[in-house]
Amino acid sequence: MLQVGGALPTSPWELVVVSSAATKLVLLVLVFFSLLSWFLIVLKWWQFRRLRAEGDRFFGALERTTRLEDAYHVAMKLPPSPYGRILREGVNFFSELRPGALQSTSDTPAAILSSTQLDALRMMLAKEVSAERDLMARFLPWLATVGSVSPLLGLLGTVLGVMDAFLGIAAGGSGNISAVAPGIAEALVTTVVGLAVAIPAVIAYNILVNRLGLFAGEMEGFAHEIIGTLAREGRL
Repeated sequence: MLQVGGALPTSPWELVVVSSAATKLVLLVLVFFSLLSWFLIVLKWWQFRRLRAEGDRFFGALERTTRLEDAYHVAMKLPPSPYGRILREGVNFFSELRPGALQSTSDTPAAILSSTQLDALRMMLAKEVSAERDLMARFLPWLATVGSVSPLLGLLGTVLGVMDAFLGIAAGGSGNISAVAPGIAEALVTTVVGLAVAIPAVIAYNILVNRLGLFAGEMEGFAHEIIGTLAREGRL
């Protein structure tokens, strides 16, 4: 029978103190998962918050420009951001396809991209958008892993605790409720902790994945806007 100082445990903490080595090991792993998930939650929240601030500053600066070349020079003066990197790569790629085209004026015939070159520009922008999305998605799978594995670890600890409790009952030869209840209660502690670890991780993962989708959509829209600007300026 589980006892603390000769008395039956009356709180979850006392159940943890007198629990078996296997239960304590499961709880230790769950505590590590909890710390990991909260660290990742705070990290990704900060990254998306910084990304939103960078986007607002970037698009606010670009609103004062009318030509792609002017937007490029303004963007290069801003702190590095995914939007600036996509604009830089797009403009640089276009300049490689048609050297000097961005410096052409209304009196100078603009170089026109062929359909093959336009497809290449679109693929390059799509690759950059995908790279930025993958960068922002870094570590998100760990939150999904914590959210799915923690309840299973809690269940494993519960099964081990129940087995240990019944083995103790069999050895002691007592099967009344006062003998069974403490062991079952100890076993259920790991399930509770597993759920407590998993629930915030799953909620945060779903919220962050939604923000990632919005970010990816915004980046794709910006890439299309670059193509549209080139078309409006008669360069496509």
